[in-house]
Amino acid sequence: MIRRPPRSTQSRSSAASDVYKRQTNIVRIITACWKALCSLPRSWHQRIAVVIGALVYLLAKDRRRIAAANINACMPSLTSHKKVKLLKANFFFLGLSILDTGVAWFWSNKKIKASISYRLDGLEHLNSLNNQGNLIFFKHSQHLELDARLLAMHAEVYGVARSHNSSEMDSLQTNGRLSSIKDTANKNNPRKFMKWLKGGKNVLYAIDQDYGWTHSSKLRFFNQEAATITTAAKILALTNCNLLFLNSYYDQHELVLEMSSIDPADLTPDELSQKINNLMEAKITTHPAEYLWAHRRFKSTLGKAFYKTGR
Repeated sequence: MIRRPPRSTQSRSSAASDVYKRQTNIVRIITACWKALCSLPRSWHQRIAVVIGALVYLLAKDRRRIAAANINACMPSLTSHKKVKLLKANFFFLGLSILDTGVAWFWSNKKIKASISYRLDGLEHLNSLNNQGNLIFFKHSQHLELDARLLAMHAEVYGVARSHNSSEMDSLQTNGRLSSIKDTANKNNPRKFMKWLKGGKNVLYAIDQDYGWTHSSKLRFFNQEAATITTAAKILALTNCNLLFLNSYYDQHELVLEMSSIDPADLTPDELSQKINNLMEAKITTHPAEYLWAHRRFKSTLGKAFYKTGR
């Protein structure tokens, strides 16, 4: 005789299935609308970004408070008026990032080449006479997905990423990124991307977010102490790779990508990561509105309460 599971168990299973289906349908609707919005002429994107940025600025109070707190902490010399101006400009680029990410994930190479004005400098740094891999550090510009797509159109690129909290969005994100880069590895799976580096591959990697104290040290970022990943030196020792830095910024309507070399020169793990922090800080300062300020970069040092009060 086959026993049926209790009705309570069946109800929970059915409810979970309904929630999953509902979330999947929502993601599909969002994706369809997103693709439609991104399909509009590129000349319209900046005007659309103004509207999206203004709406998010008004409605996303938590995101606005986090960005404002970071700007206040990192750029204390700015007047109150300039800080507000920078914050609003930052939300314009947040709005543009929605379109830029859609371009990166949904457009063909042919359409990107025809519609996006961009320039890549320093690609010769990817060429290694000894077939060494290249660990490419980058800062979290709000157009980083488009940066990666443009780079991948001219070189074979792999990436280190963090999974999205939503399985549906994680699938969308992964599929979008795999439209350009060869493969991604979770940041908690270093063996996978170190194998790529040992095989002479190009791997994108970022250390400018707060991932807690595991593999991190208290280093300086702008004028604040920040939990900073210090694994670069270990990866270098294990793979004998080259260290590069990818800077990106908008010059009017042209997106510029600049590749440069980082000299590790007998630095300790902390010293090397601090050197990368300093390099990122210098590049962010040149185009501060394009940086992802709406991340709780100092939550491990200043505490989560800092982003509730902004002080």
